[in-house]
Amino acid sequence: MESHFGLYNVWAQGDWVTRGVALLLLGMSLATWMVILFKAMDLVRYKKLARQAETFWHSADLAEGLNRLGPPEDNPFRALAEEGREAVAHHRNTKAHLHDSLDVSDWVTRCLRNSIDHATARLQSGLAVLASVGSTAPFVGLFGTVWGIYHALLSIGMAGQATIDRVAGPIGEALIMTALGLAVAIPAVLGYNALVRGNKAVLGTLNSFAHDLHAYFVTGARVGGGADAKIVPMKKA
Repeated sequence: MESHFGLYNVWAQGDWVTRGVALLLLGMSLATWMVILFKAMDLVRYKKLARQAETFWHSADLAEGLNRLGPPEDNPFRALAEEGREAVAHHRNTKAHLHDSLDVSDWVTRCLRNSIDHATARLQSGLAVLASVGSTAPFVGLFGTVWGIYHALLSIGMAGQATIDRVAGPIGEALIMTALGLAVAIPAVLGYNALVRGNKAVLGTLNSFAHDLHAYFVTGARVGGGADAKIVPMKKA
């Protein structure tokens, strides 16, 4: 005997509200998995760039170090080094009377912090989608369930029969919406937490690299690196 219950029957027998809720949950699920996939790929690439950042300190000069950091496209470590280089060059070319208001250390610190802020914004882009889906999808599914139960009870009342087979089927189909809402929300919450942890690890490495860059641009050597961490000073253009 062919079953008249299930997801297909929910779609076929549902009204525009039920179908709209189902499509909304489907869209949320697609957006969630797209964000998780692309952000996970970005994290893998950033972690690879973070490992290359250590080779920067074994370069003969700054130009070689920049090449070792990798291509400049969406590379927060190279952007940080270039920002520090431009900050020092700008400070050297600034008129002398402006040096009294802001020394080179403070100026480099501000420029490096600005670069880290841009990298943080890029890392956190898309996380708002996961947070929104994780917090709203269960309620969207619950709304679909309430709406389905309401119409199921109306149909049962109009039929004038309240046998278990007429009650269990429509009510069970309505509860599918709640299950779908949870199925959409759970990956979003788990993905959000995993990406936040990954972002913190990348930002921690980026902050450490910025600290060493600040020491290099101000003093000429990496902090705690000893003689092996020294790099040939920047050549004049």
